[in-house]
Amino acid sequence: MKTSVSLACIMVAAFGVTSPAFAFEPDRPVEFVVTAGPGGGTDIFARTIQAIIGKYELMKAPVIVTNKGSAGGAEGFVYTAGYSGDAYKLAFGTNNAYLLPVRAKVPYKSADLTPVAALASDEFILWVNGKAEVKTAADFVAKAKEAGDYKVGGSQSKDVDQILTSMINDATGAKLGYIPFKSGGEAAVQLAGEHIAANVNNPSENLGQWQAGMVKPLCVFKTEKLQSTDKVAGEQSWGDIPTCKDSGIPIESYSMPRTVWLPAGVDQEVVDFYAGVLKKVAETPEWAKYLADTSQSPNYLSGPQLADFIKGNEASVSEVLKREGWLAN
Repeated sequence: MKTSVSLACIMVAAFGVTSPAFAFEPDRPVEFVVTAGPGGGTDIFARTIQAIIGKYELMKAPVIVTNKGSAGGAEGFVYTAGYSGDAYKLAFGTNNAYLLPVRAKVPYKSADLTPVAALASDEFILWVNGKAEVKTAADFVAKAKEAGDYKVGGSQSKDVDQILTSMINDATGAKLGYIPFKSGGEAAVQLAGEHIAANVNNPSENLGQWQAGMVKPLCVFKTEKLQSTDKVAGEQSWGDIPTCKDSGIPIESYSMPRTVWLPAGVDQEVVDFYAGVLKKVAETPEWAKYLADTSQSPNYLSGPQLADFIKGNEASVSEVLKREGWLAN
């Protein structure tokens, strides 16, 4: 009898009870709403996750990707927010999800969305032309103050690139001007052609020009150096780039998270399910390759950690927007 009881206990412990594995699991197609156009960073982010979910069968329901990138991504967030309580709509974006309502008149509030997870961080690097005499961030600041008319190029107005440019001015006392372009790729071309003094592109946006010797990195806006030691431009690796804080610009860290959102009003079990799926995605070799190929840093956040990050990031950026007069009325 004792043997039978023990065996029964072992079987229960091993296989559990007959309740479902998840309190929620989608049973019809899930829509991944990309808040950017096809082929861009956010689009690749969402489609990479879609492919990994399919390969490892991380959920039974199929995934459909749609692009709604008008108005700086507001189209996709407005669309997703309009499906309050819907467990089958996930928006893919960046910190624009909660910063757009702060700096622009858009028909949604950040409270209309539910944060699920952040999976990576796009880093920012200060780049100058490959022929520039400056060798360090401190040299750049000194030259900028001396010249008085240095122009930094970036993607969009009042967005991450211009916000960082404003932060550099505030931290150093320089008076850098800012020229908006349609994309980071266009800013890279303008810098390679010596039409601007610098840009603050993500690593991948200037990679080709760096490999060709047309631009060079001065520093990365990160608390520590990038981890990659593979040679990518001659004998240089991403890990050879010093941090801006250590080389002349007292900004400890600045990055852009890659984020996923549900509409407001969904049950917590829905958030937990998708957060769990995305955590599994972030642990695959395919995700590690994606991060390496795009020169992003691993940074999975969910739950209270993600909420704290969003609160802190929104507060710090809002200070810049207020100082510049960019807050939405």
